[in-house]
Amino acid sequence: MSNTLYDFGRESFANGDIDLLADTIKVVGIDHGVDTPNAATDQYLSDLSAGSRIFTSAGLSTKTTTAGVLDADDVTMSGVTGSSFESLTLYKDTGVAGTSILILLLDTVGGLPFTPAGGGSDFLIVWDSGSNKIFKL
Repeated sequence: MSNTLYDFGRESFANGDIDLLADTIKVVGIDHGVDTPNAATDQYLSDLSAGSRIFTSAGLSTKTTTAGVLDADDVTMSGVTGSSFESLTLYKDTGVAGTSILILLLDTVGGLPFTPAGGGSDFLIVWDSGSNKIFKL
């Protein structure tokens, strides 16, 4: 697999249901040993089992969308514990898993897969410094 937009995420952009600058956009680490994301069929955060979600970030900060390219500050997840995770998913957080729209599946980010140390480990998400940043529409 490679980094890809979720199909329902694409549809949500087309329908105007996602505003990257105004909406709360978060990142969740997914353990494929519990649930493997499917970009063609998964639509909401609830489609990724709760047991597969190793961490959830705060909302992305300092977001920009110049020329259709999403960028934001890098994310540091401190003290991550639990199972290893093999991918990251960006989603629009509505506060309810059953309505939080999945946007982007990332599995080629540096540091993946990641296995936290016993007492917890920091995981740093550094967005691409090139022209695509987080992703380009």
